[in-house]
Amino acid sequence: MVVCGDDGLAHRLAAELRGVYGEQVTLVVPPSEREVRPPVVGRARAASAALLDRVVSAAVSRAAGNGTAGNGAPVGSARVVEATEVTEAVLADVGVERAAALALVFEDDETNIRAALTARRLNPRLRLVLRLYNRRLGQHIEALLDQAAALATGDGVSDASTVVLSDADTAAPALVATALVGTSKVVQTDGLLLRAVERQPGGDGRVAAGGLATLALLSGPGNDAGSSESGEQGPLLLPDEAAVREARGRGAVVLEQVSYSGPSMSGGRGVVPAFGSLFSRRLRWSLAGLVGCVFALAGALTVATGDHPLHATYETLLDLFAINEPALQESTGRQVLQLLSGLLGLLLLPVLLAAVLEALGTFRSASALRKPPRGLSGHVVLLGLGKIGTRVLTRLRELHVPVVCVEADPEARGMATARRLRVPVVLGDVTQEGVLEAAKVHRADALLAVTSADTTNLEAVLAARSVRPDLRVVLRLYDDDFATAVYRTLRAAHPSASTRSRSVTHLAAPAFAGAMVGRQILGAIPVERRVLLFAAVEVGGHPQLEGRTVGEAFRAGAWRVLALDTAVGGAGGSGLGSGSGSGPVSGAGSDGGGGDWGGWGSVGIGRAGGSGGSAGTGGSGLVWDLPDTYVLRGEDRVVLAATRRGLAELLGRRRWESAGA
Repeated sequence: MVVCGDDGLAHRLAAELRGVYGEQVTLVVPPSEREVRPPVVGRARAASAALLDRVVSAAVSRAAGNGTAGNGAPVGSARVVEATEVTEAVLADVGVERAAALALVFEDDETNIRAALTARRLNPRLRLVLRLYNRRLGQHIEALLDQAAALATGDGVSDASTVVLSDADTAAPALVATALVGTSKVVQTDGLLLRAVERQPGGDGRVAAGGLATLALLSGPGNDAGSSESGEQGPLLLPDEAAVREARGRGAVVLEQVSYSGPSMSGGRGVVPAFGSLFSRRLRWSLAGLVGCVFALAGALTVATGDHPLHATYETLLDLFAINEPALQESTGRQVLQLLSGLLGLLLLPVLLAAVLEALGTFRSASALRKPPRGLSGHVVLLGLGKIGTRVLTRLRELHVPVVCVEADPEARGMATARRLRVPVVLGDVTQEGVLEAAKVHRADALLAVTSADTTNLEAVLAARSVRPDLRVVLRLYDDDFATAVYRTLRAAHPSASTRSRSVTHLAAPAFAGAMVGRQILGAIPVERRVLLFAAVEVGGHPQLEGRTVGEAFRAGAWRVLALDTAVGGAGGSGLGSGSGSGPVSGAGSDGGGGDWGGWGSVGIGRAGGSGGSAGTGGSGLVWDLPDTYVLRGEDRVVLAATRRGLAELLGRRRWESAGA
């Protein structure tokens, strides 16, 4: 497998493929990449260096005639190639013609697309995994590359040969769930919604009951939750019922909902403001007072003259706009009411002028940045509007969470999104005095620091904690080891406050690695310092699943079946399709066969209701809350939760070995 990239994701992905899946990896990086990165590196970079060191020992083993694969390379080996640009010559040199998969994870979308087009020409059967931020462009590129592969090979590609992912889309839901109170963790794939929540132990110390399944047990009391190691009291992923019953004093991550939520909400209505925002509150009260006075005068005129209320209202409006005849021959009461109506008309003129000016000002400022309102509280302060920050902002607004953004660059990628969503933005360097105060951090519920600079995120969190020690904070840090160290220090300094540190590469790498070995990762949720994956898997060809009941297929600490589609892929509109989606968040929907797991199309949701080892679908494609007695069939497609090593064990190198055979 070949991995090409220019940042930490490439190193983390190479380490994931080598350490978890035992794959042969060639890592292509720019020559100056090691020098331009921050000095704090950590496990992902160290793992890549260790892989390079193993090449020497692997060459010795190969010389001795041991541990060679079909192409003469040792299984699980890796080498690092430095190249200024991924050209056709470079791809040929790293063996793209013989490679099983190629990952292009440069930060620049254009670089990834150019290299993908070249690689597709060199090897039409090559599985491509692209990192693209632009969702719409990703869908078109995915379809284009798959069509090119089908035409070049002369037959249909049995498994989708191109997968487009975004590290921002993968990491943003986890960052948002960590920042929000209640720690609801959501995996959403254009309709399929899986919601997990953290539950604290009951009064007797036992794990709280309820939910569809217990996905994880959190660290026990006194254990270091910042560690990624399990241990006896560390985080335990996918525990069995015995472990859940015996757990004392430990929280749990419980799967609460598996449902079809419909497509994700659109990004908004552009820059057209809502009608209620056209006028200020004071002006709205003034207009309401004038309308009330009109009805009061009309009522008084009805009493004074005995006219019908509608006619009296009409006469009052004529007097108000000074277009009625003078009431010279009328009664004194009528004359007084006419004078009052004329006076009210004079008062109406400045109010109408103010309304026009305010409406024009609102439309003019609709494309401008908003400032935080004076009385704002209970909001989330978001630092950084780059790729990650923009996705986090969109996700927070989809959940209707009030947000105040802080960004130093007025031309940042997410500024247009902030204007469109009418989110308040504070322009300024977050490390400067007064910037966090302008974002009302002292009245905020949480702080999300997701800029691209580790030191900036750390300094902002320390400054925010000096203003409000109990503030809930989430940091985006480049290196996972550094994130662990920061977490432990901040937790020790502020034991009563909630502190979380997250590495985007640590959250995104499992999805990219899973796509390279031929499966689609629907999403991932963090469990303390570990990651739990949700994946779509075909039952056929997996002896650990096929022919077994749901209860027998469950392996504690490895994988667990959550839901399945019992309809055959081409049967009407109830199937989930057989294609590969374009990412854990985005994807083109489809009806029935040939659809995408990335877009669940018109799939319905059914609750298990069968008997005698069957699941009743009720005419629906997706079945959840399955009985343990249901027997998994070869044509079923399942959604399962799994650990990284569990999925590697479940699928392993089966597809590549069968392809070589």
